[in-house]
Amino acid sequence: MQAKLRENSPHLPWIVQKYGGTSVGKFLNEIAESIIPLLRAAEEALTEGSIEHLNIVKELRQDHLDAARAYIKNSEILSSVEAQLDEECLKLKSFLEAAEIIDEISPRSRDIIVGMGERLSCTIIAAVLKDKGIDSQLVVLNNIIHREFTTLDQSFYDYVAERLKQVIDDCGDRVPVLTGFFGNVPGSLLNSIGRGYTDLCAALAAVGLKSQEVQIWKEVDGIFTADPRKVKTARLLPVVTPEEAAELTYYGSEVIHPFTMEQVIRAEIPIRIKNVENPSGSGSVIFPDRANKFIRPDKALHLKRPAAVTVKDKICVLNVQSNRKNVSHGFLAKIFTALDEYNIIVDLISTSQMHVSMALSPDVTEESLRKALVDLEKLGTVDIIRDMAIISLVGKQMRNTIGVAGEMFTSLAEAGISIEIISQGASEINISCVVKEEHALIALRAIHQRLLDADPNCV
Repeated sequence: MQAKLRENSPHLPWIVQKYGGTSVGKFLNEIAESIIPLLRAAEEALTEGSIEHLNIVKELRQDHLDAARAYIKNSEILSSVEAQLDEECLKLKSFLEAAEIIDEISPRSRDIIVGMGERLSCTIIAAVLKDKGIDSQLVVLNNIIHREFTTLDQSFYDYVAERLKQVIDDCGDRVPVLTGFFGNVPGSLLNSIGRGYTDLCAALAAVGLKSQEVQIWKEVDGIFTADPRKVKTARLLPVVTPEEAAELTYYGSEVIHPFTMEQVIRAEIPIRIKNVENPSGSGSVIFPDRANKFIRPDKALHLKRPAAVTVKDKICVLNVQSNRKNVSHGFLAKIFTALDEYNIIVDLISTSQMHVSMALSPDVTEESLRKALVDLEKLGTVDIIRDMAIISLVGKQMRNTIGVAGEMFTSLAEAGISIEIISQGASEINISCVVKEEHALIALRAIHQRLLDADPNCV
């Protein structure tokens, strides 16, 4: 779910704040993220003889009622909320029963089911604000899209941003509490965008309102030089460029959904990552290069070291050795045609005229890989190496710094770690390599110690 707040003066710019279900659950323990049980309820509705989906609805209803009764003191507000929760749970129960009868749940239906869960939690949040004397209004976004769209292009995002502005403006001086689910998206919300759609909704609201910034509230202080749970010396990064954030997200850090970043950066709106358990902290800011709405710390502008190192686990490496019947351009074309046919995503690639090594995304299914191998084996010798990990060193300033790659690989060599694939992007802000997954933690710490443990003020 997400809330959108503004300072007391209506003349000040908007700040959009997005809170995930887990973040809300830190304070309202009974209503921690409900997407997983709702999706499980959808599957159970199609299981012959199962009544587990009905039990899940009962549990969700009780959990939300318990949360409302624990945090809302005003009896009139509480009574209204209890009635709303009962009504929403009855709708959810009826929806699942209908799916049970027709024995089908479409992607659109899954979207609606997840959206119902957000309505439950947002109903409570809006009521808690009212109970504390803050005039709030629940805004359910299920039906804000009134036009037909066939693709997720910029015209769709622009339309949603404008519609969000309209429904928020309709709230007047009240504080809107928005559900993250925003209606009928081409291809379905979960399939086309994924679970990061709530971040995207916050971003589009910020774009529509021309906000000062958008805040994504998580359970961490911001973006670090490495996962602080794995590297004790990891430091908080006050400022990260959009390019760095995109690379870190793709290679395992889960900073922010790429669609979200694309929209707000395009509108030159900074994104601030903050911690619900440390609200006074400044967090990390993903700062658009051309924006002038935020003053960046001087030291961040001149930092000539890499920004962060990250790990992406559960990788498998696919090697294809040409059988000599394929000339180089035909060899590569046929490989990627086969991979595309079975929706196999390649994270890294290293090529020669006769040999191709690829690190495949963890999302690749065994069935897709098995089918692709049938085609690939016609091209030459194929082998797969499993249980690998991608180590990525990211930093925009690395392109202006000589010797970073050498230091990275020296640190791995000194730690006794062999490398399967090496790759550096054309933008020169990412140097990646593939190692055995069992060595990933040692590699992460070795690289961090050599390249990121240094004084952050050094240039």
